[in-house]
Amino acid sequence: MPDPTRTKSAALYRMVTPEHICPFGLKSLDLLERQGFEIEDHQLKSRAETDAFMAREGVDTTPQTFVGGNRVGGYDDLRRYFHEPVADPVATGYQPVIAVFATALAMALAANWAASGTLATLRAPEWFVAFSMCILAILKLRDLETFSNMFLGYDLLAQRYVRYAYIYPFGEVIAGVLMIAGGPLKWIAIPIAFVIGSIGAVSVFKAVYVDRRELKCACVGGDSKVPLGFISLTENLMMVAMALWMAIR
Repeated sequence: MPDPTRTKSAALYRMVTPEHICPFGLKSLDLLERQGFEIEDHQLKSRAETDAFMAREGVDTTPQTFVGGNRVGGYDDLRRYFHEPVADPVATGYQPVIAVFATALAMALAANWAASGTLATLRAPEWFVAFSMCILAILKLRDLETFSNMFLGYDLLAQRYVRYAYIYPFGEVIAGVLMIAGGPLKWIAIPIAFVIGSIGAVSVFKAVYVDRRELKCACVGGDSKVPLGFISLTENLMMVAMALWMAIR
């Protein structure tokens, strides 16, 4: 393999048409620029031109990068060429959940600062839980059908009453919004959060720790790669704890 520190020119063939600008072509261009390459940027401006290029080179996709006259390949191949990590499309991970909770925490601290001029009040953790519930509900509601498909794989009540799989995200967002509002509305939010959180916690515990099943969690939607387990249990226990806390207060 050519040494990329010595070879500083590359030819990139990527699709750029009025209907479609290939995102992987742009990513390949950016990666080459960041590696200090001089780039011959060949833009394939029609479907026919793209098909002719692929037939000529014997490849099935674009973009294609050539370094020193040798074909490196597509965007993932280019990342491997530079020893950059390549995402595994089937790998599980917690990135979506981390993003949700980090954003919810930032929002809660910002709201608390705006309301009281300080970060250290009991309202901040309350808002954190409520904002988290709302964000998670949005992710479920953006594709309710795929969420319900995944949710039915482990939720005990949904398996008995299928319509509950469609109701759950609405209950979560309603409870979250009413918790943010506080006041007398919390007495609507408390039973909703307690019920759906309790059922969810029992369902996750049974599926993961009793039945030992390896499933994906529907907490961030039906296309989730988050494994069902501790994080899923935590989401439900947060709702239960929040409901109890608000009832006690």
